[in-house]
Amino acid sequence: MGREKTHGFFILWNRRRLADPAPQGGVQVLNVRNIVLVGCRCSGKTSVGKHVAQELERNFFDTDAWIEEKARCCIETIVSRHGWECFRSIEKELIKDLSRGVELVIATGGGVVMDEENVRNLKRTGQIVWLTAEAEALKQRMLTDQRSGKFRPSLTGVDPLEEVTRVLSARASYYQKASDLVVDTTSLFPREVATLIIKNLSELSGDRTT
Repeated sequence: MGREKTHGFFILWNRRRLADPAPQGGVQVLNVRNIVLVGCRCSGKTSVGKHVAQELERNFFDTDAWIEEKARCCIETIVSRHGWECFRSIEKELIKDLSRGVELVIATGGGVVMDEENVRNLKRTGQIVWLTAEAEALKQRMLTDQRSGKFRPSLTGVDPLEEVTRVLSARASYYQKASDLVVDTTSLFPREVATLIIKNLSELSGDRTT
């Protein structure tokens, strides 16, 4: 188990686990080493990723959740104490490790595509799927999260609900450039999105699912 230090902030990386092979059997998308989900907050990356991993019998990793687990505090606390630069540095190291993994389904943070090195690492070993959604749908999902006690730190200094449209506009070109597949989640349930991803990635890679 390695140890990384970023601006005085310690995180433990379980490198051995990241390289574990996926369980055998079940449906498989051949020739797709890792499946990476990108998109804005509340686009469905975590819930969809869990369904994809379950269907394909793969290991699932949520980068935000992984960082929170190792830091033993939420991202909001990490950012308030150490700043976004610290969080992005930690995230970047984790992306490097995950990109070495085998047959993973990875749900990334919303800003991961803003760093070209992150994108290169992810694309080297995986297919990137951009989960899109209309701004109003994202706002409603975020509001639901807030009501349940899950708060997300502001990216621009204004209320997270108010910044959705601005962030979408600023990041759309980055998501588009990085992605191999785009799926609109606005009116679909997570399981329906997962089914679309598996079907389309199978077709893109020229494989057949069983």
